[in-house]
Amino acid sequence: MAAVRYRFHTMEFADTDIHFRTLRDRQQFNDPEGISESLGVSPASWPLFGVVWAAGEMLAHLMDCYDLQGRRVLEVGCGIGLASLIMNQQQMDITASDYNPDAGEFLAYNTRLNNSPDIPFICSDWSSKSSDYGLFDLIIGSDVLYEPNHASLLAGFIDQHAAPAAEAIIIDPGRGNVPAFCRQMATFGFSYKRSKAVMSERMTQPFSGNLLEFSRVPSR
Repeated sequence: MAAVRYRFHTMEFADTDIHFRTLRDRQQFNDPEGISESLGVSPASWPLFGVVWAAGEMLAHLMDCYDLQGRRVLEVGCGIGLASLIMNQQQMDITASDYNPDAGEFLAYNTRLNNSPDIPFICSDWSSKSSDYGLFDLIIGSDVLYEPNHASLLAGFIDQHAAPAAEAIIIDPGRGNVPAFCRQMATFGFSYKRSKAVMSERMTQPFSGNLLEFSRVPSR
């Protein structure tokens, strides 16, 4: 098996630069002991976590200027975790999660690359009923609705890990599963707003998708 090849990047944000390593491209593969495959990550989908998608870059720029003070944040389907890296650089309370365990290794490497504190990482799929890592005030994700069953799975996962008063932000490139996801979120008490995502001038990739904003307040 050929050695995995990487790329190194520096991305500019408003007040800081983030340095990070990705896979060289989506042709890379490295699961010699079948650990990822045993967790449901197929060889074809394995490299998808390891590149920066336009939706993930959009989410990172949004979080760079979002009011996060005093809020506990969870990034779902983090992949490279660019949004988590920028929030961590700002010393926010961020936890990242992905079902591919290699995402955690890349996140740890990139955190060290930026001389930042460790980011807690959870390897979990959305069907997991484990909730021992507490509740979050804000749950974020990018391009996480690419399979039909993701609408119900992700909505249930968010409900399980969201505080009674919580928000969720999803950046979506235009997947057809968004309406079903919004309906599922509504059953858990979340109101929502859908709008066109506004690109930052610092974006390195074009993006023309949607910003989905969900909010829940506890009933009296």
